[in-house]
Amino acid sequence: MALDRCAAICKPLHYVQIMNRVLCRLLIGGAWTIGFIQGLINTLPLLKLMFCGQNIIRHFSCEQPSLLALSCTDIYINRIILSITANAVGISSFLLISVSYLHIFSTVCKMHSAEAKRRTFSTCTPHITVLVLFYSSSWLRYTMPDLISSIVLEEILSIQYSICTPLLNPIIYSLKTKDMKEAIKQLMGYKPLLSHVM
Repeated sequence: MALDRCAAICKPLHYVQIMNRVLCRLLIGGAWTIGFIQGLINTLPLLKLMFCGQNIIRHFSCEQPSLLALSCTDIYINRIILSITANAVGISSFLLISVSYLHIFSTVCKMHSAEAKRRTFSTCTPHITVLVLFYSSSWLRYTMPDLISSIVLEEILSIQYSICTPLLNPIIYSLKTKDMKEAIKQLMGYKPLLSHVM
């Protein structure tokens, strides 16, 4: 999405050539491949773990950090692998997205029209909001040290990136349309301050 916005804003006349079917397929295939490899790298060491005693996951979903907490064998290697893969994938994708948005913002700052700047920023703001919500909570969930970790905090973070962010996605993205903003204002009974004065 960041590459799509970058091409649309920074090189609008070349958008069709840049975002062609081949590139879109490569982007989708790359995301699936990275996700599959990361999942495989984290899952294979889990097969060697032994679980004894109470096998009740005190969590909403069966995620790797919750599963590691139940193991009665040494999980040091598993934690290192999880930390390396989570940081490698998370930081590299976050950096790529950040670089594309820095390019977008530098292009927007060069625009002369204030209206064009406002419209461009209103197009990018929902995506950045969703990114910050998703990356901050998921990164904390998977890389949080055991010293800071608590079941309640883990549950809140897990709910944030797995339920709340996807749930808020349509709302956040629809807020950029003027009609949707007006409908929400009417629904909430919003009246401009000047109408009360006059």
